[in-house]
Amino acid sequence: MIKHVNENEFNQEIKNKRVLVDFYATWCGPCKMLALVMEKFDKKNIIPILKLDVDDANEIANEYKVTSIPTLIIFEEGQEIKRTTGFLTLEELERWVNDEEK
Repeated sequence: MIKHVNENEFNQEIKNKRVLVDFYATWCGPCKMLALVMEKFDKKNIIPILKLDVDDANEIANEYKVTSIPTLIIFEEGQEIKRTTGFLTLEELERWVNDEEK
């Protein structure tokens, strides 16, 4: 299940597990397109997904140097392990998450 988090919840949610965080904004066209892909991806139960609205969580977006959206970051036990920016198809997203990029 995709979980929307705010600045107060963010650090707790990424602390003890491997999670995929979608940094987005409600006005962002590519973010809306990616949201549809993320819903399909989420049904596969590969990794927990968090969504963070950069307009509501400016400090966190700045802390992780998110300068363009959508940005996807995988965190493992609170540490960033990889990131990508921009729209991905479902197949590209699966390959990226599973470390199968070409």
